[in-house]
Amino acid sequence: MPQRAGIQSVEVGLAHRQLLRTVLLVLALHLLALWGWPQLPTTTATPPQAAMQTRSIAAPAPPAPEPAPRPPPKPKPKPKPKPKPRPAPAPEPIPEPVPEFIPAPEPEPAPEPAPAPEPTAESAPAATTETATETAAETAAAPPAPELPPAPPAEPQDPGLQITAADGQARSLGRDNAPAVRVPPPTRLAFEVHGEVKRFRYSASAELLWQHDGQQYQAKQEIRAFLIGSRAQTSVGQLGAWGLQPQRFGDRVRSEQAAHFDFDAGRVTFSANTPAAPIVPGAQDRLSVFIELASLIAAAPENYPSGTQLALTTASARAVNRWVFRVVGPELLQLPAGSIEALKLERVPQAEYDQQADLWLAPSLHYLPVRLRITQSNGDFVELQLKDSSPP
Repeated sequence: MPQRAGIQSVEVGLAHRQLLRTVLLVLALHLLALWGWPQLPTTTATPPQAAMQTRSIAAPAPPAPEPAPRPPPKPKPKPKPKPKPRPAPAPEPIPEPVPEFIPAPEPEPAPEPAPAPEPTAESAPAATTETATETAAETAAAPPAPELPPAPPAEPQDPGLQITAADGQARSLGRDNAPAVRVPPPTRLAFEVHGEVKRFRYSASAELLWQHDGQQYQAKQEIRAFLIGSRAQTSVGQLGAWGLQPQRFGDRVRSEQAAHFDFDAGRVTFSANTPAAPIVPGAQDRLSVFIELASLIAAAPENYPSGTQLALTTASARAVNRWVFRVVGPELLQLPAGSIEALKLERVPQAEYDQQADLWLAPSLHYLPVRLRITQSNGDFVELQLKDSSPP
């Protein structure tokens, strides 16, 4: 037993030694790792070399660039001195005419002009500036010229009745140069009516009633059509040296519009509040114009051969227009009233959308109309043919 205990103690001592060596070896390895391996001397002798050590140094920030100096201002070029103008020979003074009622002042001797100083570079701009300043001050001090009011626009004039012969010679009739007229006697004319409105053909009846007492007149024309209704036009006025002189023209379809003639004031006004228009004796409305043409031609048929034109100012219920009729010549018509000799006149359009009107006047009825055809610019038309005539 004592021998076995000794062996165990020996083994324990060996284990302690082995553990100590292991601990020492670990510590040595740690120290070598921290301090580095020692350099062992080599057998080859080498000359001593200078050891160079490097280290990184942060470069300082570059200084801010200094602003570039501004270039000196260029000197203003000096104006070249103007050459001295050569003195021109003084012309002889021309005496201005003096009104007789204003005494002429005695002329004062003109002072000798001083020699003009040579302009220098410094004085020339200053003189120019002073002159401009003085001119601006004088301009500001001067009162503005009063503006004249614009001239009023010229009012339109009515050229009146104009008759142009076939050879082109025109004859204008003034206020004191009335044409010859012969007003037809009172008559009632009945017509058959055919027409077309927007490709719809229709038939109707019409009547023209003409009445007067030698001083006053009244004319009425009415057209009645089934499913279309009626339209009536009336003209009321006086009879005078110019034939018919309307005072009022009415046109009624659903409601009535009217034109009012004032020959003393030389104006026609409208109930539709459209602008008034100037008129002179001889102006007519759209109903009286046909009876006025009959009155003119009936007075002297030989004065209106083929090619003669008659121009009249004609008023509707809203405005005035210039109606020009050309005499075409005689024609033989076959009408519901029978065979009738008539003189054809045609209206000459003055504008693109003027209506075309063809008119036949019968000498046997004092040149009252026996046929009338009116064609609109869109193709719609209405034609009246005499069916019967009688006293009113």
